[in-house]
Amino acid sequence: MQNLQNFRDYYEILGVTKDASNEEIKKNYRRLARQYHPDLNPGNKAAEEQFKDIGEAYEVLSDTAKRAQYDQFSRYWKQKGFAGKQTPKTKAWEETRPSDRSNGNQNVDPSQFANFEDFVNQVVGVGSRQSSKNSTTTKTDPFRSPNSRVEYTVPKNPPKPSRRDIEARLTLPLEKAYQGGNERIRLEDGRSLEVTMPPAMVTGQSIRLKNQGIGGGDLYLKITVEPHPLFKLEGINIACQVPVTPSEAVLGGSVEAPTLDGPVKMAIPPGVRSGQRFRLANKGYPTENGKRGDQLVEIQIVTPKNISPEEKELYEKIRQIETFKPRADLLS
Repeated sequence: MQNLQNFRDYYEILGVTKDASNEEIKKNYRRLARQYHPDLNPGNKAAEEQFKDIGEAYEVLSDTAKRAQYDQFSRYWKQKGFAGKQTPKTKAWEETRPSDRSNGNQNVDPSQFANFEDFVNQVVGVGSRQSSKNSTTTKTDPFRSPNSRVEYTVPKNPPKPSRRDIEARLTLPLEKAYQGGNERIRLEDGRSLEVTMPPAMVTGQSIRLKNQGIGGGDLYLKITVEPHPLFKLEGINIACQVPVTPSEAVLGGSVEAPTLDGPVKMAIPPGVRSGQRFRLANKGYPTENGKRGDQLVEIQIVTPKNISPEEKELYEKIRQIETFKPRADLLS
């Protein structure tokens, strides 16, 4: 019977096959990391443990050299009797040079390790979740918010990431882009950031967040403003349509029009035509110099589909007495 003490099948943890591509491994890792992220499962210890397992598995399988070492030595570990031998760990350190560990030297004997976690930590270099006197430190969990920390066991001198700027895309509704203000965003790598947005953002604009990139680099948020069901940006002007009834179009008067600042009253003249535009000054989009564009209100005359008997009677009477002949030029 095989002794698989503490054996960790990283392929099974990430839900991929042993011949999975790097893209498949990365895709499953992101999906599972979001599913079991502690921020989304507060107080759930099982989810937290699963999240740590996922990170440990990805650290090995996403690295070509580590994955090859893991595939090679995990096969040896599964052989009968390897995990049952209890050779002191100090002997393994003496026999294995740092260059052997980094290059996957085949002289490493799995039988010299009490369990598979110690074996992987020695040969592949991934940190187990248990502390040891040889390597105990903490690092920021890339899938938690900046204020959260999770303890891992990692090599004493991990390589420092080079400084690099990164870009993320942020899609906002028009109202939020117009107002600006504080916004909590979650990045693709799992980080959650509180960002103060400037007002009057437009599609294609970039917002720079200092020191939020890789290794102290900057993060650039590229803004996309969602299409709005009522408003359409035309440069610094905002266009919208306002429906009016036939009687309002004939008689004119005051109608209510929506704006980004809320509804406003506007006057339309008698005999207004469908498609005719009116300008609401300084109700458009703000510019960098503090000025604002205008709102262009297009009138749309709409007719009711259902009317009461009384309304029908009045419309019949108007038809009998009206003098307006819109098709007279067509028939002459």
